Amino acid sequence: MPRVAAVLETCLYAQDLERAATFYEDLFGWTPIFSDARLRAYGVAPASVFLLFKSGGTREDVVTPEGTIPAHDGIPGGHAAFAIAAEDWEAWLERLAGRGIAVESTVRWPRGGQSVYFRDPGGNLIELATPGLWAVY
Repeated sequence: MPRVAAVLETCLYAQDLERAATFYEDLFGWTPIFSDARLRAYGVAPASVFLLFKSGGTREDVVTPEGTIPAHDGIPGGHAAFAIAAEDWEAWLERLAGRGIAVESTVRWPRGGQSVYFRDPGGNLIELATPGLWAVY
């Protein structure tokens, strides 16, 4: 059976794309690898791309010279988790606090990992997680 090598893209949706993009670029220091009126794409790690779409901005097929991207859409309120190093846990908590980002919850997992949960400006739930969350991470 052919195998899946990795999750290549994760996407969330935002009503106000510019505000959400500013949030991610400021918090994580990301620079878009692609940007247009309907989306921002960020290279997060090798073979790992975070897509931020304008809610309602992808309801029509996008036809390019290379082929057609089928329509899709979502509403704000999704979830994404980003892997962080265990030794960076406190630095991330300080970074969130320094930007006035309210932490909704922290969890210490049975395998030893920790997660911190907070919301982006559009209401999406964001998680930063250290190794030990899953059997594979």
